[in-house]
Amino acid sequence: MFAGPLDESIIKRARSAGLLDLTLYQLRDWTHDRHKTVDDRPFGGGPGMLLKPEPIFAAVESLARENTRVILLSPSGRKFDQSIAHELAQQEHLLFLTGHYEGFDERIRESLADDELSIGDYVLTNGALPAMVVIDAVARLLPGVLGDNASAVEESFSHGLLEYPQYTRPAEFRGMKVPDVLVSGNHAEIASWRLEQAKLRTKARRPDLI
Repeated sequence: MFAGPLDESIIKRARSAGLLDLTLYQLRDWTHDRHKTVDDRPFGGGPGMLLKPEPIFAAVESLARENTRVILLSPSGRKFDQSIAHELAQQEHLLFLTGHYEGFDERIRESLADDELSIGDYVLTNGALPAMVVIDAVARLLPGVLGDNASAVEESFSHGLLEYPQYTRPAEFRGMKVPDVLVSGNHAEIASWRLEQAKLRTKARRPDLI
């Protein structure tokens, strides 16, 4: 699942340029039975399977460094947002644990994870997609990844607001015109207009952010 999204576009260029060191690991490599078992039935009964502690503890203990932050992707984690992306972008080494089936043995959560993240209040097949979302959001904040570092400054959520409306050429299309202020050349007025538009859009679409 990771191969496509992480080998394309901005992430691919960041990896090729050495700005992002990204490695994928298979938990089955840390199993010791002939079936390479990573999951088992939950004690007490119930549907589904749980990821076992043995291979995950062995994997993390093998891969972690002194400054590693181990992050569990789970529906019960704190909700991921742009401020957390900035927080993670300051870390030197992140290790993401992606769950499957009914999730993790609780001892993994209690004793191994430094943090637990969720990307939203809905259920997905596994933790791979959330991990890719977090990786993408964090990677683009690393110096040099976007080419122009200012690109990450004026985006939605960068200042707690949705991004202001944007326009490009032509100045008029099917009777729809670009706001006059944007072609005025007055940068102070443009900045003021953009801030006001960002506030209005946020109030209308995401009042919870204000």
